[in-house]
Amino acid sequence: MKADPGGVVETPNAGRPRDPRIDAAILEAAASLLVDVGYANLTMAGVAERAGTTKTALYRRWSSKAELVHEAAFPVAPTALGAPEGDISADVRAMVAAARDVFTSPAVRAALPGLIADMADDPGLNARVMGRFVGLFGVVRERLVHAVDRGEVNADVDPDRLIEIIGGATLLRLLLDPAGSLDDSWVEQTAAIVVHGVKS
Repeated sequence: MKADPGGVVETPNAGRPRDPRIDAAILEAAASLLVDVGYANLTMAGVAERAGTTKTALYRRWSSKAELVHEAAFPVAPTALGAPEGDISADVRAMVAAARDVFTSPAVRAALPGLIADMADDPGLNARVMGRFVGLFGVVRERLVHAVDRGEVNADVDPDRLIEIIGGATLLRLLLDPAGSLDDSWVEQTAAIVVHGVKS
């Protein structure tokens, strides 16, 4: 860096700005390859070839396959629940349905086993992936607070535990039965167990 005579600091040119069309082509190629070949067989070279670009272009944008895959599998960070806020039963059902909808796209199904393993070995990657869900987690916490205010939920219910139960149930089902359906009946049954528990 250097200062001009007027005291303004100049910084070196960081290079050409990224072309969003190339970014989009790479993410689309990665998502489609995930479905076609799976996480283990996906390579950066394969993604570059399908996207019509180079490995160098990929590595300028993403430092590893895992970094690319998590962005390709979750292109839009979920930040809201589809159903309007209501009673706690409807809210929990909306939470379960939202988790189902996030995790059941073909690309996410293909990415999950390998991506979870890589997240376990890389705390930084884990933080970045989980960071994509901060908005949705915030909505869940807000709805739980409102349910407590309405007297529908005990004040000692921890929203983080609710998030873990709903997200964990969805992930476990997908890992145990990768091709299985998480239909509306599954959503209803899971929501009922969360709301009512298993005690008769």
